[in-house]
Amino acid sequence: MIQHAADEALERAHRVSFGRLVGWLFRVTGDLQLAEDSVATAFATALSTWRTSGVPDSPEAWLRVVARNHARSVLKRDNRMIAVPPEDFAELAQPTATGGVDGHIDDRLALMFVCAHPAIDRRMHAPLMLQAVLGVDAARIATVFLVPAATMGQRLSRAKTKIRHAGTRFRRPETDESASRLNSVLQAVYAAYGLADPIADLADDRNAALREESLRLARLLTELLPTEPETWGLNALLLHTESRRPARVVNGRFIPLMDQDTTLWTPAIRDRADDSLRHASALGRSGRFQLEAAISAIHSSRARNSSTDWESIALLYRGLLRIAPTVGATVGAASALIEIGQTREASELLSALPQEFVRDHQPYWVCRARLARAVGDSSGERTALDNAIGLTSDPVVRAYLLRQRPG
Repeated sequence: MIQHAADEALERAHRVSFGRLVGWLFRVTGDLQLAEDSVATAFATALSTWRTSGVPDSPEAWLRVVARNHARSVLKRDNRMIAVPPEDFAELAQPTATGGVDGHIDDRLALMFVCAHPAIDRRMHAPLMLQAVLGVDAARIATVFLVPAATMGQRLSRAKTKIRHAGTRFRRPETDESASRLNSVLQAVYAAYGLADPIADLADDRNAALREESLRLARLLTELLPTEPETWGLNALLLHTESRRPARVVNGRFIPLMDQDTTLWTPAIRDRADDSLRHASALGRSGRFQLEAAISAIHSSRARNSSTDWESIALLYRGLLRIAPTVGATVGAASALIEIGQTREASELLSALPQEFVRDHQPYWVCRARLARAVGDSSGERTALDNAIGLTSDPVVRAYLLRQRPG
């Protein structure tokens, strides 16, 4: 009984407090790696202590003290100086310090803007946020950015070292700084939602917590930067995706978007998504996340129109490819072109993608299979589906793809 209560409390604390604790400790030590390691140590200590001694009255305060003590011990052992003002570091001497928790910008969101500092390699902004703020391990992050896990781990380590050596401070960026760093923050929130969006583990508490945190951060960004249309675009995109979640798996079987029962979608969430997209549009500046949200909105509109306007989706994807020509956008554009019968253009788009980027990208091979089916190439369809199946770890999606494979 004690162990079960401890595990539940630890999961809640990780969901609510991990990024906040890392942000607080980084603010008072100036060392992101030390902050992350100290908070991880606190959670590891809690795992054994709470299971035997019970959950403390204030789990976050308990974790703060353990993380603080670990940081102080490391700094003392290594005889290290820190690049933060004495009044900030003094918080380490206060067991009940609450700086960064109440009365300030959310520490997790503020730390995300720190991770987008211009001195850090732009390619590492979003991965650094995912690990340091949201507690995602390097191996999972690597799957999003299509690089080997070891490579991602090395890059993250170098980025944290650079933060420490540069003496980068934890502070809320000014408005102009926030705007310049915003795209990296939006990418990280979007990537976090995607990581927390497996098909089979819909009830997994860890994924649910990360998904909820992504939605929360997207909402907070609209409050922090209400005149930035891309914050509203991201919020709309995540909400539209979330609204369709109940229809994705029915009786243990994966249902692709085009075949989903729209009566299972959540109208209230869809309405909030549409409101956010209208708000973004009214601000008069287009961007990647607004275009992606508009595409998602057209898919969601099938609940009202009983059909999908693929011509409009293809047009939006053409716009998206001009400003954000990612692998995902290219695959999405090719899929839309297949739907409207423009298979030659779809083939040209897919063929132009560098093989090193798509060799292990499952959606690419699913799209390749759809293209082969559309042109009557059953052999090519089988080959593409075999590749997709080999890259699919989610059992319900794998089962769906196996059912699609021609004999």
